[in-house]
Amino acid sequence: MNDVILSGRGLVKHYPIKGGVFRTTVGQVHAVDGVDLDLRAGETLGVVGESGCGKSTLGRLLMCLETPTAGSLIFDGEDVLKKGATELRHLRRNVQIVFQDPYTSLNPRKTVGDIVAEPFEIHPEVVPKKGIRTRVQELLELVGMPPEAMNRYPHQFSGGQRQRIGVARGIALNPKVLICDEPVSALDVSVQAQVVNLLEKLQRELGLAYVFIAHDLAVVRHISDRVAVMYLGKIVESGDEEQIYEHPTHPYTQALLSAVPVPDPTLRGRREQIVLTGDVPSPANPPAGCRFHTRCWMAQEICSTKEPELISRDDQMGGHVSACHFAAVRAPEAPAQA
Repeated sequence: MNDVILSGRGLVKHYPIKGGVFRTTVGQVHAVDGVDLDLRAGETLGVVGESGCGKSTLGRLLMCLETPTAGSLIFDGEDVLKKGATELRHLRRNVQIVFQDPYTSLNPRKTVGDIVAEPFEIHPEVVPKKGIRTRVQELLELVGMPPEAMNRYPHQFSGGQRQRIGVARGIALNPKVLICDEPVSALDVSVQAQVVNLLEKLQRELGLAYVFIAHDLAVVRHISDRVAVMYLGKIVESGDEEQIYEHPTHPYTQALLSAVPVPDPTLRGRREQIVLTGDVPSPANPPAGCRFHTRCWMAQEICSTKEPELISRDDQMGGHVSACHFAAVRAPEAPAQA
């Protein structure tokens, strides 16, 4: 669990904004703006945050589906962004992805068997051609699908079954890392539990490491070993699951957790809810200093001028870091805002 297999340093992704008759660049969207993270073998790193904070873009950067504007991506000790096509091919074989929408991520013109077998066409060294059909059947059984499903088409299956097919495709090449980009957000709650249980089972059996991207904090807590909280393209807090959920130090993390529904009706109303004012600033024009200061009840003058470092705020909580000038001054009695 201490071996880092995938590491990003200073990852940046800016998208140009085009305008005018000649479609010149008039600005940039700061989708990801200087992210550092490490993924250890066999662990699950949860990435949470509001819609539009850069979670999915970060996931695509980690497997080079998007080319970073700046930064480095280290896999097995090598910076793949500085290498050639061979190293990039090695990364993509070992870092696979499960997409968010099971209804659009599967080719409707192909059978399930062809969809799951497609990675073997790109990496023929993994399975000999005569053994592909048998391997596809094994993969489908591994994710809880009957072998005869390989002769049917995606539209003949439910959303949960389609996501299982997506998972089968993702593990076909025996990867070390699986990027799960909100894999359960489009599914019913009961089906979500089935898919999460499947992912945990595969992790135990295959030794996979996950980057689990989601906005459902309850699901992330259930499956994650460590959690990184993103806001407007940056990681604002990260640590072990217990550190983040029991001892959050960043105001944004505290606000997110206060919004999690409480199942027990007798406990409702006992926990303070922090209601943030205003909208998330535009990623095309992020505020100076701390990007959260425009919505933060703890903000002071320094917050609008100086960007806080992502550092440890408590020597007794190793590995728990946050980017807030006043993170050590945790105020659970902070007033809820209307």
